[in-house]
This record gives sequence, C-alpha cells and structure tokens, in this order.
Amino acid sequence: MQSIENKMVRKIRGIGRGAVFSPGTFLDLGSRRAVDIALHRLVKSGEIRRLTRGLYDYPQHHRVFGVVFPSPEEVARAIAGKDAIRFQPSGAYAANLLGLSDQVPAKIVFLTEGRAKRVRIGRQEIVLQRTSPRNMATAGRLSGMIIQALRYLGKGHVDDRTVAKLKHKLAPADRSALLKDVRYAPAWIGEIMKQTAEPT
Repeated sequence: MQSIENKMVRKIRGIGRGAVFSPGTFLDLGSRRAVDIALHRLVKSGEIRRLTRGLYDYPQHHRVFGVVFPSPEEVARAIAGKDAIRFQPSGAYAANLLGLSDQVPAKIVFLTEGRAKRVRIGRQEIVLQRTSPRNMATAGRLSGMIIQALRYLGKGHVDDRTVAKLKHKLAPADRSALLKDVRYAPAWIGEIMKQTAEPT
C-alpha cells in the first residue's frame, strides 16, 4: 500500500498543481481498492483535495486568494475520462473567455463527443453536453469558441463593438482559419465571422 501511495504522489506531483484526477488515473499502479485507500490517506494528510465523489485535485495556491479551485477545463477532462477527446466551451462561458461578457457563469457548459455528465465544484456546476459532429467540427479552435459565443449572445445583441472585440483576439494566422470555418456556422454568424476576419 505504501509503495502504491508513493507512486501516486510522484505521479500527482509530476502532473503539477491544479491537476484534477479520478481513481482511474492510477489504475496502472494497483487495484481499485488499493487506489481508493491511498486516495483517502492522501486527502487526510492534506496532499490532495477531494472535490466531489470520485474527483480530486492537487490544490493550487494563490499568494492572495490562498487555495483556489482548478480550472473548468481541468475538471472537464477529468470527468470525461476516456470518453471524449475534444471539448468546446459554449454559452456564457465561451462569451466570457472571449471578453464579450463580464458574467462568470455559475454553470459552465462544454460541448463534447462523449457522454453527458455534470459535477458541482464549489459554487460552479460543470456540464459536459453531448452534441452533434457539426458542432464539434471546430472544437479546440478560436472559430469554434466564436460560433458558440455568438450563438449565446444572439443576433440582436451583436454589433460593431462585438466585432471589434473579436478582431482584437485574432492573430494574423487566425483570419484564414476563421474564414474556412464559416461553413460550420449559421448564416448570420458566418457574416460576423467574415467581418471579423477582415484586416483592420
């Protein structure tokens, strides 16, 4: 047991602070029962933190705020396990990441190819929402986040200031990629994407 616990500590420290993991992360080191016992001991010693049932993290420390919660992306990867390869931030969270909204949502939704799941961490609920291959075609790209953010804002709430903010997020290489991905967007969002890709 001690050997498994030591191996788990080395693996956790190797991943680094802020990492989120489940018992499945360590099944290459021992049986499920041995892993569960070791996780319990590591929580008790303060080495790791139990976030919710079956989910743990190696806490990150902020010099002002103290111990902070892990990023939504880290939590999403952990709860998906091997079910999903790609994620796409959507809704209010996508808009917030792009600077189109100051609202930090209480429910953070990621589109995924894997199974639908949800978990509550602190005051936030993190949701994996299964979606169509079309919505995942742009996953992991800035264009995918833009499509989802604009869909959330709605046509009536998008104006020149929105386009200006999106332009500010673009690197030169992003412009051609944005134009290529217009085909995956609704018509009105495609027009906004074209405007955003235009050189200033």
